[in-house]
Amino acid sequence: MSARLKLTLSYAGFLMFASFLLLAAVWLFLLRYVPAQAVNTIGGFVPGRDDLIRAFGPVVTGVLLFLLVFGLLGGWFLAGRMLVPLARITEATRRAANGSLSYRIELEGRNDEFRELADSFDAMLARLEAHVDEQRRFAANASHELRTPLAITQTLLEVARDDPDRVDAQLVERLSAVNARAIDLTEALLVLSRADQRSFAREVVDLSLLAEEAAETLLPLAERRGVAVETTGEITPALGSTALLLQLITNLLHNAIVHNLPEHGTARVGTAVHADSVTLTVENTGEQLAPHLVATFTEPFLRGTERIRGDHGGVGLGLAIVKRIAQAHDGTLTIEARPGGGLRVTVRLPAVPTDAVR
Repeated sequence: MSARLKLTLSYAGFLMFASFLLLAAVWLFLLRYVPAQAVNTIGGFVPGRDDLIRAFGPVVTGVLLFLLVFGLLGGWFLAGRMLVPLARITEATRRAANGSLSYRIELEGRNDEFRELADSFDAMLARLEAHVDEQRRFAANASHELRTPLAITQTLLEVARDDPDRVDAQLVERLSAVNARAIDLTEALLVLSRADQRSFAREVVDLSLLAEEAAETLLPLAERRGVAVETTGEITPALGSTALLLQLITNLLHNAIVHNLPEHGTARVGTAVHADSVTLTVENTGEQLAPHLVATFTEPFLRGTERIRGDHGGVGLGLAIVKRIAQAHDGTLTIEARPGGGLRVTVRLPAVPTDAVR
């Protein structure tokens, strides 16, 4: 049976049940105290219980039949009115299943349960549509980015094949650099996929120790670029993947070093513990950045102003990976331009329960 029919039968059944309860109350508290036979008194004739039942019975039967029909028809109408929002939600679900994610229910009326369900479904469709669009853009950009090193490799191989005598150290070095870039891009895509799937074991890690490890790893790069790296902060426990959180900090610090002043630059990494969260802050000196440009830095394969391929220029996935890793750990990523130039990036993660820390 359909939900409308079930509701209709429920309404009619409840109405009939209430009617029978009323009749039972009349019998228990009224008719049973009336004598069975009629009584002739000085004041006149007093009908008995049997007389009342004979007179009242046909009327009761008619009223019960009327209530049954009224309950069925009224229940059918009321159930239909109540299920109209559900029909609209079902239609939106069908359209979404067929690939139309732009449709919205936009249910009007009071803020009842159906309105909350419709609004939640609209919000889910909006997030799903944005996610699908982002995945499509990412797939197109990834295809383009992967095609570039492969095309360069093919060109270099064709040069070597057409003129074997010109195969020198410079050609081999260029081929090795292009191959290394393709490997870096593939590894970045794998990290991004792993973060999206949340397929990692969670454990308690100290963000301050990971920050020191990342700083030590990138110290040679910082020295070559003339950037001073500073790490500060107390013990900062967080719950997540050690490898992914180390990748997050390394990417942020790498960006802070690479996109810095030509000389005498500074990159700072700090950690802090708050009541309900822990934060990791990475800031660096650099050129003045417009707010609208900063907002695009987490888009995959966008390298900001003058962010080109080159010496440790990356593959354009650094901050995109950071954002996905933060989201996979139920955290947030905030990027803002510093007043004096450069960036300040803050990652906020949920605090670890005391029992888990112990």
